This record gives sequence, structure tokens and C-alpha cells, in this order.
Amino acid sequence: MLKYFGRVSKMGKDNGELKEYQPLLKDFKEPVRQIKVPSKSLLLAVWAAGIGGTFQYGYNISIINAPTKSVQNFINQTWTERYNTEISTQMLTLLWSTIVSIFTLGGLVGASVGGTLAIRFGRKGTLLFNNTFALLAAFFMGLSYPSGTFELLIIGRFLTGVNAGIAICAQPLYIGEIAPRALRGAMSMGTSIFITGGILTGQVIGLKELLGEEEYWPILLSTTCIPAILQLLILPWFPESPRYLLIDRGDDVACTKALTWFHGPDKYHGEKEDIERERDCAIGIKPKKPWELFKDRNLRWQLLTLFVIHMSQQLNGINAIYFYADYVFTQAGIPADKIPYATVGTGACECITALTCGLLIESLGRRALIIGGYSLMSLCCVCFTVALTFQESSTWVPYLSMTCVFAFILSFGLGPGGVTNILTTEMFTQTDRPAAYMISGSINWTSFFLIGMIFPFIVNGLKQYCFLVFLVICCLVATYIFFVVPETKNKTFLEIQSEFRSRKKLTAASGTEGPLLSTPM
Repeated sequence: MLKYFGRVSKMGKDNGELKEYQPLLKDFKEPVRQIKVPSKSLLLAVWAAGIGGTFQYGYNISIINAPTKSVQNFINQTWTERYNTEISTQMLTLLWSTIVSIFTLGGLVGASVGGTLAIRFGRKGTLLFNNTFALLAAFFMGLSYPSGTFELLIIGRFLTGVNAGIAICAQPLYIGEIAPRALRGAMSMGTSIFITGGILTGQVIGLKELLGEEEYWPILLSTTCIPAILQLLILPWFPESPRYLLIDRGDDVACTKALTWFHGPDKYHGEKEDIERERDCAIGIKPKKPWELFKDRNLRWQLLTLFVIHMSQQLNGINAIYFYADYVFTQAGIPADKIPYATVGTGACECITALTCGLLIESLGRRALIIGGYSLMSLCCVCFTVALTFQESSTWVPYLSMTCVFAFILSFGLGPGGVTNILTTEMFTQTDRPAAYMISGSINWTSFFLIGMIFPFIVNGLKQYCFLVFLVICCLVATYIFFVVPETKNKTFLEIQSEFRSRKKLTAASGTEGPLLSTPM
């Protein structure tokens, strides 16, 4: 319309004609593009879901680091009282490794049942039920010291893993389904923000000034009950996922009430139409089991992408960066008693980048962030390998290593750390999504466990050159996403599914693995 008025204006000036349109130009204003922001109700719902959801995942990963020596001393003391002999170093290492790693086994169990629970009890109902495992875990770990039973720590850590595994399935489902299409990426970043927030909180609580002293470790490990209690008090006041209510339960009235509550009485109609279209496509189709997804050839590219992005999230080198962090900080001249504070700095860095990713994802898109993140991580791998190789050649090289640590964490947080879970939500429709989260969770926890088992051998064998392995992984994943994964920003779930199907048709027609013709970033 502006172009039309411009032409009219020019005609009026040059030819003296159509001057009656000139007053319209003065009054005409180009529409201002409004920046959409979530409503207060939506933000509170994300907080209520996250505090007892993926926050627990991050919190229980980091909280176990602070009391390492204290728990080992407790195990040694208990063993001596039971058997009148000191525990061997090998047995102590085995028991401590079991306490730490049993968390991943619990996570695998939780991820395996999380999708099924989300279908049966709903997204909100599953999150509320999941707090039972956190409360039991806090009880067992708190009781271990007064009862002199270190086996209770193993049980408690297993239960925290089950809690984390279920949460990482149910929370993204809930947030992704209550979010409006235009804000789905930004709101789904709540999953990563709460993970990094949990890691940072665990690092801070574990400082000696708070609960890091030796006598406080039972209280420290029992604090996992606090987020659970908060969620049990707050989340019941929020509605269930509108998509679940309409598509899975067929309750149109409850769906409308939930949409009105989340979006307001004047703004929910567009979301309702999207849900109804998806419901019409899913008529007669029951929620699928994980093995049924593998039988569906229409989902093969989504499933392959699921494997690639979730395996690479554990195998991209972020764990190696944290492994080398203490060494790098020591070489940079940071005193040993100050290193925990530098470690808190890495947690804060990851949390800030998750927040930044949430602000950028709706403007830059998913592809730009995840491809850019892996590309920057590749560059950091090269720089870090060189810096570690020449660590003692000059006084400034340790500071280059420390810069690489923070740069790698920033790149991870801006890319794969934030976008991976969002893509999992967006690549599947309502009937496939819970099973997809069960598969992705199982991949994530299995990779987490395997990297924990083989990573020390990789470091011992390759030393600093292990980052060249991670360089290859990051480059391959970035290339795969560039050629295969379409942009999903501001698209309905049905539109995204259609783009993946066009990839299947293109491959079938050409007989080659040509690139997907996706929308621009």
C-alpha cells in the first residue's frame, strides 16, 4: 500500500494529477511491528514447571561435587565401624563411582517411562507425581549419615536420576504445548535455562560459606526436596496443557478454559485453530509407542536427527572442557582454594548464554544458532588444543586456555545446549511427541553414561589431542544440520512435519541424499 501511495504522490508532483490523495499520505503511518512477549500467566507457568523439573536435573548434577571428600570419609568411617578394618582404595573408589554414576542409570529409567506417564497422567500430572521421587531421595540421603548406612546414598542418587529423567521428558512437553507458536522457541528455552540455573545454584550452595563444610553434607544432599515442595505448592494452580486436553482427552471445554487462562479471552483463537487442525489430522490415531516410531518410514529423518543432536550433545566436548577447567585455572595462577569460585563463573557463564539464546532464538532462528554454536565450538577445539600443547611455553598461554574454556561454554549454551530440546518438541506431532522424548531421553542418558565410562581413557590416551576428536564431531553435526534440518521458527507442527516429508519425497525421487530445500533462516 505504501508503494501505491508513493506512485500516486509522484504522479501528483510530476503531472499535477490526483492531488486529492496527498492528504492521505500525511495521515498514513506504517504499522509498527510489535515485539511479542509471553503473558504473565505463561511466564509463571514456565517457572512453576521448571523449578521442580529440569532445575532438579542441573542441581543434582552439580551438587554432588562439593561433598566428595566428606562422603568418602563417611564411607571409610562406616566401613571401619562395620568390619574393623579400613576400606581399600579400590573399594572406596568403586562405591563413590557408584554413588555418582547411578544417577545416570536412574535417569535412563525415568526417561524410559516419562513419555508413558505424560500420556496417562497428563503433562502437569506427571510433573506433580515426579516430585515423589525427589522427596524420597532427599529422605534417604538425609537419613544415611544418622543411620550409618552409605547404601542409602546409592538409593537416593538413583531416585534423583529417575526424577531428572522423567522431568526432562515431561517439562519440555508441557512448556512446548502451552507456548504460542510465535514464542515457542523462546519459551521452550526455559528447559535449558532451568538446567543451567540448577547447575549454578548447586555450585553456589556447595561453597564453604554456605553448605560446603564437611558436617553439612547430609543437609546439602537433602536440599533436593526444596524445589519439589515448591512445585507441589505452586503448579496445581495452573491448567493442564491445552493440546493434551483436546487431542488426547477430547475435552474441548477444558482446552478452551486453559487457552483463555494462558493467552487471555481475546488472543487464544489462533492457537485453538492450530490445535483443532492437528486434532483433525490425528483422528483415530492413538499416541505411539517408541518402537512404533521406528516402524513409521515417514519419521525416519526426524528419528535420525534425534539420534544425531542428542548423542552429539554429550559427545561434543563440553564434558572435557569441565574436566580440564580446574587444571587450566591452576595453570593461570588461581589459588586452589579460589578455584571453586572460578567454577561458579563457568556455571554463571552457561546460565547467561541460555538466557541470551532465549532472547535471540525467535529472531535468528533455530538453524542459525545451532549451526553457529557447533561451528564456534569447532574453532574453540582447535584453539584449546594448541593452547594446551604450548601451555608452559609462555606466561600468557594459560590465559588463552582460560579464554577458550569460557568461549566453548558460551558457544555450547548459545547453540546445542539451548536448541536441541526445542527441536525435539517441534519435529514431532502430538501423537508422536511423548515417544520421541522417551527415545531422546534414552539416547541422552546412555550417551551420558558411556562418556562417563570411556572419557577418562580418552583423556589419558590422547591428552589434549582428545579435542581433535570433538572437533570432528562438531563439524560433522553442523554439516548434517545444514543439509537436513529445516528451519522450524514460527511454523505449526504440521508444517514442520510436511517439510521433513518433502525431504523424504526428494530423496525417493532423486535416489540420492540431496540437501533439503528448507525455508531460509
